Amino acid sequence: METVGENRCFGGTQGVYRHASGETGTDMQFAVYLPPQARDASVPVLWYLSGLTCTEENFTAKAGAQRYAAEHGLALVAPDTSPRGAGIEGEDDDYDFGSGAGFYVDATESPWSANYRMYSYVTRELPALVGANFAVDMDRQGITGHSMGGHGALTIGLRNPDTYRSVSAFAPICAPSQCPWGEKALGGYLGEDRSAWAGHDATALVEAGARANGTLLIDQGDADQFLERELNPKLFAAACERAGQPLELRMQRGYDHSYYFIASFIGEHVAFHAEALT
Repeated sequence: METVGENRCFGGTQGVYRHASGETGTDMQFAVYLPPQARDASVPVLWYLSGLTCTEENFTAKAGAQRYAAEHGLALVAPDTSPRGAGIEGEDDDYDFGSGAGFYVDATESPWSANYRMYSYVTRELPALVGANFAVDMDRQGITGHSMGGHGALTIGLRNPDTYRSVSAFAPICAPSQCPWGEKALGGYLGEDRSAWAGHDATALVEAGARANGTLLIDQGDADQFLERELNPKLFAAACERAGQPLELRMQRGYDHSYYFIASFIGEHVAFHAEALT
């Protein structure tokens, strides 16, 4: 593991690191914020998964989460959203497929299957690396994310309730099997058999019996330009109600899809996870 850079931040350290990933076959960067409490003991860890076109930098530079993580004594880990430079023809052609758009799945379709293994990277390889190199308590993990990353947080949390004690999301893609972004990505990575998509669709997972650990928290702006076409929180809320999965869906008046929205409510999300983890 290589240190790309470290900066003092709210009494802790904001770092960016690089390593050779066995899952993706490429070098991968990720960000870790260690709060001041990590100098004395291992601290809980909150994973943040970013959305389409993003890297680990969007969250660390724009969300303002470090202030709240320092107050509550949580580490923040933000991975990249896809492999970079895998050498696949067309990987950089579209903003919603390929580079910056890994969708947190393990691709099964060629040529993507050799490198686009973001589910295994986020749930297995990177946690093992972080747990071995930083003062974090891997028995106390939460997960959150935005848009495509919100989709990742919901699906990963629903599939792994013994690992993630708390799950939240900002403007997540709630039913990717039923929206253009999701149909393009899941079809391209997993093939045309829609039954293979269900394990990476939060609404389908809840309908099939998957449950998260505790109440899910979702914030969604009602002025989000992608709300009706791509995000579909009402479909997910209806599925949760039918299944008995506790969900707090907060529609935030006047907010859009940007990091201004995330920065406005990230403190409440960090507090939500801190209550579950500490």
